Amino acid sequence: MPQPLQESPPDATEQVQLRAQHYNAEVIERIDCHENLARFRIRCDTPHAPFQPGQYVALGMGYWESRIQPSQSETVPPKRLRKLVRRAYSISCPMLDQQGNLAACDDVDYLEFYITLVREAGTADGKPPALTPRLFQLHAGDRLCVESKIVGHYVLGGVQPDDTLLLIATGTGEAPHNAMAARLLRDGHRGKIIMATTGRYLGDFAYREIHQKLMQQYPNFLSLNFTTREPANIDPDHPHYVGKQYIQDLYQSGELATICQTELTPATTHVFLCGNPAMIGYTPPGAPPLKAPGMLQILQDAGFVHNDEPAGVGHIRFEKYW
Repeated sequence: MPQPLQESPPDATEQVQLRAQHYNAEVIERIDCHENLARFRIRCDTPHAPFQPGQYVALGMGYWESRIQPSQSETVPPKRLRKLVRRAYSISCPMLDQQGNLAACDDVDYLEFYITLVREAGTADGKPPALTPRLFQLHAGDRLCVESKIVGHYVLGGVQPDDTLLLIATGTGEAPHNAMAARLLRDGHRGKIIMATTGRYLGDFAYREIHQKLMQQYPNFLSLNFTTREPANIDPDHPHYVGKQYIQDLYQSGELATICQTELTPATTHVFLCGNPAMIGYTPPGAPPLKAPGMLQILQDAGFVHNDEPAGVGHIRFEKYW
């Protein structure tokens, strides 16, 4: 019996045709924080639809595209060789333009994304990451797919001008909070806007310098960066030893409120949580209980509520990243 023909990967000529068929956007700028973390500014061929800060859209690239190395080896099934791999990303924000003026998402004609390169699966039997090793091959002038629908319910509904906002994130979960903060500042929000983000190292905060400039311009804006792997986090003999800084501990101890010089109470504060499910405290149906409480549990014990309609102060909103 004859063996079935094996489909060959597209050659260079066909790859050009596939890109013309599937891609509808161009990278106009790439800003690297370090080799595994970057901001991508992407302009769609036709103007993207209006959206609210906090929403997300899917990016896509062809399976035929090369992958950055080193990264986990990948075997692409023949049926996928001419298809796209897609993943949704929250839309971030430049926050400041080249002149140092405030720039919200709808003040620019591109979309900004804050992306971590994932080189390997997190577990021994996990699937090789398909999209980010391809995305990190892109530079200004390169093309990709941006899906037409910008969606999501992680938005700023119900926020009044004098309300306090506590925007808690891990890593690139900060992206939607950048968009929210820039919009609020541009629209003259009077209450405190507090961004509290945890990362491994100080070098993992790509917007740190921008946030520092904004804090100088807007007294009601505060950005706090907490780390877990700097020498001051792990070496008890370090002169500035603080231990690992997890937002759950900082909130429960009252240290976060002290740093903010603000009462973070349900009577005055909206809380937004984005990033690592362990920080959020999300447990999918059927999953084992958490080893330690996340912010959902801690905040609910403090009197905050989740899924309260309409959203207002004392309400928790969250967006988990995996």
